[in-house]
Amino acid sequence: MTATLIIDNAVHEITPLGGDSADLWLATDSLKAATGWELKPEGACKDDVCVPIPLQREREFVRDGAFNIAALAKYLGQPFAADVDHHAWVIGEAAAARSEALRSLQAPDFALPDLDGVEHSLSDYRGKKVFLASWASW
Repeated sequence: MTATLIIDNAVHEITPLGGDSADLWLATDSLKAATGWELKPEGACKDDVCVPIPLQREREFVRDGAFNIAALAKYLGQPFAADVDHHAWVIGEAAAARSEALRSLQAPDFALPDLDGVEHSLSDYRGKKVFLASWASW
């Protein structure tokens, strides 16, 4: 069975291991491609950040060649949602990271075309005043 995982603003097709649980077990050899995390002796690592797996809770995270990415998300305080019936999981950004981004007062960079189709990114206007208006029909 294939499933969908949305993490770090990207959609991944995955092959979860396990049954009807909302926990998301992935084979350790496919973990990095699907999530960016990999299992090392130091713990679960993503780039140069490693999170030690609590010894008393190791079976909650790792067992039989599989890693529970849902347990890691919960441990890190990341919002997590699962729709087991539709084979879909979403892992959001941790509240602490989101809070830090808001405190920095730095808008995320993005690019949009103008009426002539010329693309402009917010970073093109760094150091300048920008009036940005948005509208939605909902």
